[in-house]
Amino acid sequence: MEKIKIGYFADGPWSHLAFEKLIEDDSIEIKFIVPRTDTNDNTLRDFSEKYKIDYLHPVKINTLEFINKAKGYNCDLFVSMSFNQIFREKIINTPRLGIINCHAGKLPFYRGRNILNWALINDEKEFGITVHYVDEGIDTGDIIKQKSYEITDNDDYKSLLEISYKECSIILYDAIKDIQSGNSNRINQKMIHPVGFYCGKRGEGDELIDWNQNSRKIFNLIRSINKPGPMATTTNNGFEVKINKAELVKDAPIYIGTVGQLLARTERGFLVKTKDTFLEIFEIETEVKLKVGDKLK
Repeated sequence: MEKIKIGYFADGPWSHLAFEKLIEDDSIEIKFIVPRTDTNDNTLRDFSEKYKIDYLHPVKINTLEFINKAKGYNCDLFVSMSFNQIFREKIINTPRLGIINCHAGKLPFYRGRNILNWALINDEKEFGITVHYVDEGIDTGDIIKQKSYEITDNDDYKSLLEISYKECSIILYDAIKDIQSGNSNRINQKMIHPVGFYCGKRGEGDELIDWNQNSRKIFNLIRSINKPGPMATTTNNGFEVKINKAELVKDAPIYIGTVGQLLARTERGFLVKTKDTFLEIFEIETEVKLKVGDKLK
């Protein structure tokens, strides 16, 4: 098989396993690595030194200066893995086979940001990983490969991240091999759904718990942003209370009560009243001593 030369636009843990898989294949040559401009990722820099790969940082990918530099590497394909600059027309047309991106969302749904968090918040029963061609839209290019993975009540942000780190590397590698062999698919996203949808970036304040919501919604919020996320947050007498874990109580009855109130202590934490029932919260971080009867706000 003819060797394929790629430029790797990547950053963070998402990109590490993928790099290790690509570098093991002698028919794939990584010509350069471009990390995020604000990167804190030293692993890719270490990889570049170990394997003698040019490390280009910082760069603005759509400038004429960078495009001319990139052309000098004569790459066949550019690969994006957790990269955060938007590719415009001139850079997209630079490699002869285009640019592909790996996205932890089931396109054309779940385009955009913080996808794993939103999938849990929305109580999805599965999430997807998609490799697609890059066009000038955001996550709108033709799909090459896509796979779905089950979400159970035992899953949380941490577990979905672990699945994604591993599975992204596999599906991205497989997509590159399909392109290399000339057997890749191109599925227009509008053939799946004419519109799809986007998810916005989560920010400050989105971690706050509304105890007037039902137990299921609060459970989903807590597990969607647990460590290494910011953790769901509430207050007790003005003190911040961070909650890393929650569990639904089987057969918990619906009844009227004081929402946010700590009802009982458990071996792991507390039972807390919600709009409809109650749930268990544990792995709690706070400076104040919590006790039964306290009301979280």
